[in-house]
This record gives sequence, C-alpha cells and structure tokens, in this order.
Amino acid sequence: QVHLVESGGAFLRPGDSLTLHCVASGGTFSDYTMAWFRQAPGKEREFVAAINRGGNSSMHGDSVRGRFTIQRDNAKNTVYLQMNSLKPEDTASYICAGEPSTVMGRRAHDYNYWGQGTLVTVSS
Repeated sequence: QVHLVESGGAFLRPGDSLTLHCVASGGTFSDYTMAWFRQAPGKEREFVAAINRGGNSSMHGDSVRGRFTIQRDNAKNTVYLQMNSLKPEDTASYICAGEPSTVMGRRAHDYNYWGQGTLVTVSS
C-alpha cells in the first residue's frame, strides 16, 4: 500500500510558476498510475493531470492544459506538477493520487490512494 506526501505549496502572484512534488513510499511506485487533483473551498475535486506508470504518456485537464505539466521519476518515487502562468482561479489544495493500474483515469474514484494535499494560493 503506497503512502503519498505532497510538498511545494506556496503563496504566489498571477503569472508565477511553481513545481509541486509528491513522494511515494511503501509500495512499488512504478506499478502506479499517478495523478494530481485540486480542490478549492466549496468546490468539487477537479482533475488536473495523470501520468502512466512508465512516464511516457500523460493527460491534462482542460483548465490547465498548456500551462501545467505532470512528470515522474520512478527512481526517486516522485511525481511532479510543473505549473506555469498561474492564475487566481488556480488557488486550491493540490492532492496527489495513485492507483496500481494501467488506466489513466480522470475521476476521483479511479484512484484509491491519496495524499493530504498542499495549498497553492494565487493572488495579487
């Protein structure tokens, strides 16, 4: 069973960039499809990005495509979310998720393993 811990959240200005990290332990990381979701206060959890087990295929949500990039390093048991051109509407808790599957899902119930989240605030 994998344990996920996110880091890297910060307070930023519009247009800034930031990279989030999610480190996995307790499982074979390369067996897991990984994803990032986000949740703002009072809103539903939103799909951000997912990456396959080998790291050679990924997909991104409509609201972040072209600005955010998901990557992983299986040797470091880490998945990253590179975020560029940040907007106030990107403000949310960013949550890492994993599932021992070959399927990259967009829905929260596609993933059974979750971190606690790291807060990103974008404001002028």
